[in-house]
Amino acid sequence: QVQLVESGGGLVQAGGSLRLSCAASGSTFRVNALGWYRQAPGNQRTLVATIRSDGNTIYANQMKGRFTISRDDAKNMVYLQIDSLRPEDTGVYYCKYGAHGAISSGDYWGKGTLVTVSS
Repeated sequence: QVQLVESGGGLVQAGGSLRLSCAASGSTFRVNALGWYRQAPGNQRTLVATIRSDGNTIYANQMKGRFTISRDDAKNMVYLQIDSLRPEDTGVYYCKYGAHGAISSGDYWGKGTLVTVSS
């Protein structure tokens, strides 16, 4: 079992930055990838980025440039830095543990943290 708890969301003005954090616990934490997904209002949950323990990353094409994923295995944390925030970045950001760059039935999910970007 893996438990994931996100934090760092909130209300921010367009052009600002946020750093989301996800604390992971569980004995298999370091085996698979950690990542972030976003669910905008009325839309499906979509990939932002995932990262493996070896540092290999996968970003959704539309997320390249303003989003940076990182992980600290010593602290059991994964982070998502979002710069130059836009209103369309609004949504719930979920932390995921499991498949790298894809959704699998064996994935674990956090409850999400809400990011609201005002124009």
